Amino acid sequence: MKDGLLWRGILIALVIGAMCLLAFPLDESVKLGLDLRGGIHLVLEVRAEDALRAEAEKDLDTLLTRLREDEGFTGVSGSLVLDEDGQVDVNAFQVAGVPPSSDAAVGDLLDEFLPVWKQPRREGDLLRFERRIEEIAEIRDQAVRQAEQTIRNRVDAFGVAEPIIQRQGLSSNRIVVQLPGVDDPERVKDLIKNTAFLEFRFVVYPNGGAAGSEAEILANYGGSLPDNLEIFPQDVLDSEDKVIGTSYLALERRQIITGRDLRTARVGLGQFNEPVVRFFLKPEGARLFGDATGANVGRQLAIILDGRVQSAPVVQSRITDEGTIEGQFSQQQVQDLVTVLRSGSLPAGITYLEDRAVGPSLGQDSIDQGLRAGLAGALLVVLTMLVVYRRSGINAVLALGFNILLIFGILAYLKATLTLPGIAGIILTIGMAVDANVLIFERIKEELRSGRTVKSAISSGFSKALSSIMDANVTTLIAAVFLIQFGTGPIRGFAVTLSVGILASLFTAVFSSRWMFDLLLSRSQRVEKLSI
Repeated sequence: MKDGLLWRGILIALVIGAMCLLAFPLDESVKLGLDLRGGIHLVLEVRAEDALRAEAEKDLDTLLTRLREDEGFTGVSGSLVLDEDGQVDVNAFQVAGVPPSSDAAVGDLLDEFLPVWKQPRREGDLLRFERRIEEIAEIRDQAVRQAEQTIRNRVDAFGVAEPIIQRQGLSSNRIVVQLPGVDDPERVKDLIKNTAFLEFRFVVYPNGGAAGSEAEILANYGGSLPDNLEIFPQDVLDSEDKVIGTSYLALERRQIITGRDLRTARVGLGQFNEPVVRFFLKPEGARLFGDATGANVGRQLAIILDGRVQSAPVVQSRITDEGTIEGQFSQQQVQDLVTVLRSGSLPAGITYLEDRAVGPSLGQDSIDQGLRAGLAGALLVVLTMLVVYRRSGINAVLALGFNILLIFGILAYLKATLTLPGIAGIILTIGMAVDANVLIFERIKEELRSGRTVKSAISSGFSKALSSIMDANVTTLIAAVFLIQFGTGPIRGFAVTLSVGILASLFTAVFSSRWMFDLLLSRSQRVEKLSI
């Protein structure tokens, strides 16, 4: 027995030493969450319709290219279609210029290059193509997952420590972003909010200039804009590069390339040494860009970023794998834009459902209140155990202190983030830890009243209370695991500390507390009384 007691004591001492090394100093070992450290909290919603439309336009362009090259239909054309409400149907497009005798050949091209679309059906002179239903859900899900990864890349490039970026639910279009300890929250918010949805489209009207209003463009087309055109705004600048108004351009709906075709981007200098963004395209994007610019020398090509025209230079010659984005950018704006483009443009636009900042002073108040609540709760628990269980209560108090040390040591080892709900989880764990001691002590008292010796009562108390302790803690642990798996933000922070606390309390209440009783019994041949 003495050998077993020694080895158990050595094990407990080693665990205490390891936890001290991991946990201290607390301000360096345990990372604080958004609500304690300050920072920003965002809830974003991905507009998956943008991704569906971009994919439809790209597939339409691929099909038209194949029809012209493989089948020789030089007069073929296509466009997205409108639904009953006059809105663009992002899951369908139509093609004109294909004779009915070639419908089978079109179907073969579809099977080979675009299997995500159903076989076309003929509506007069038009072929109508509709996307397969299962592909719609896949593209939506992919858009959200890509947006989540893109935002994570941007935040990592900015250097934010301990960010929380996760999807809100398994099939939701929402993404939760929490960035604690941000020194320049406005810049980080701009970096995230900048969707950097980059597009290249040809200008149709006006040629060589810009319209002063949308009404001017509509008047040129008899009051109704053709289906293949779309109006975009452009800032008007004065000689000091200040925005003094807005002009408008009518552009083709068809996108030549988008930000998804970019291979990389970097900061460069323009012809007047102004900061610009140099971009480099992937092979397929370079081919599409080269074909489009080579066939449209002399036309204006609009460079659109987040729905606004940045510039509309005239195509002087065929452009393939690299180019320049010019605009009235500052050096910092160019650097941030390069960061965004290199990390990947978002596959779709995003809507901001929630945007709030937590100041460092508010976080410090939360820490102070949490510490006061924890100390008050711990003090009441200690006094209760000492009053009710006398000197045996010291055993519970020591086990409780060991339990708290274990919690912080494990949190430090896991590199977990401590949040305000996490502090609540620790406080709850204090109560659950002594609850195990209460079960054991009450069982020991029952055994003593039945006439058992101290040694027998202690042994029986621990063994008979074990099933109740395991039942209470394991069922709570199962609930905590589900909260970790499906919860977000504060809920997950609470569940993590609660789970760690449950495991720590099982070790301290059952193993460490029993060792302290055995140590007491080993000091004399026969213990006649137990202060409990």
